[in-house]
Amino acid sequence: MLCPWRTANLGLLLILTVFLVTASSSSCMDGTQITQNNSAFPTEVNTSWPILMGENAVLCCPPIALKYLIIITWEIILRGQPFCKKAYKKETNETKETNCTDERITWISRPDQNPALQIRPVVITHDGYYRCIMGTPDGNFHRGYHLQVLVTPEVTLFQSRNGAVVCKAVAGKPAAQISWIPEGDCVTEQEYLGNGTVTVKSTCHWEGHDVSTVTCRVSHLTGNKSLDIELLPVAGAKKSAKLYIPYIILPIIILIIVGFILLLKISGCRKYKWNKTEATPVVEEDEMQPYASYTVKNNPLYDTTNKVKVSQALQTEVGTNLHAL
Repeated sequence: MLCPWRTANLGLLLILTVFLVTASSSSCMDGTQITQNNSAFPTEVNTSWPILMGENAVLCCPPIALKYLIIITWEIILRGQPFCKKAYKKETNETKETNCTDERITWISRPDQNPALQIRPVVITHDGYYRCIMGTPDGNFHRGYHLQVLVTPEVTLFQSRNGAVVCKAVAGKPAAQISWIPEGDCVTEQEYLGNGTVTVKSTCHWEGHDVSTVTCRVSHLTGNKSLDIELLPVAGAKKSAKLYIPYIILPIIILIIVGFILLLKISGCRKYKWNKTEATPVVEEDEMQPYASYTVKNNPLYDTTNKVKVSQALQTEVGTNLHAL
């Protein structure tokens, strides 16, 4: 059976724990306490506040006692967005907003109890300037915050086909810094993305150096990171290059074979035409011989008559010559 006094103490402890957790989660960025003397606080204070994307932010007003308060105004200037104003007037106990569309930026509670502003959660578009203005009978007191949203880059390290090692810090805000161990022949490039983040790429060679393992070190406001990689040996690099040789030589061999076949065809065609040209006269001479032999053999009477006429002509010519003598 539980004792009554122990149960009461446990309940009190639980209430105290809840109160402390709530207070810590809604505490201001710098934890400044409220002062009862307005003159002890300067009229204007500006603070630069880097905060990681995804976290919650609580922005506090000047530490002025609320009993002296007349009006509270939050002015919010964000990149690419209209000027936003949130105001609370104590006399009428009313709040008013102008051009404030981001539902993640709200009062942390009732302004008459706590005039702080909260952002839950912080994103890249919350980069900008926030200012709390508290109006009192003694004058206005300002507190401003230059909120810088940080984005952790994604780091990768790999070796390309040509042997170069590439280290990339992708989509970081602000831009990361890349260094190498050992140092090599490096080229660094930056690519600015549309959402305000930057990708940094560093490419390095270690040709002519006896290096087996290299380290890429990425430095950033959100934290540092190092990655190691073993370099591909030179023989291995040559072997990988030899893998592409068959794809280059094979087409050349095919072209040579096709060209040789075409050359043989052209040469054979020319030889055939030349042989045909030389054989043509022989064929014509053979074709004419049967007609010549036919004339000689089948016309003996014609040849005899011609001989008789030749003999008579010779005799007449001889007789004419003798008569002349």
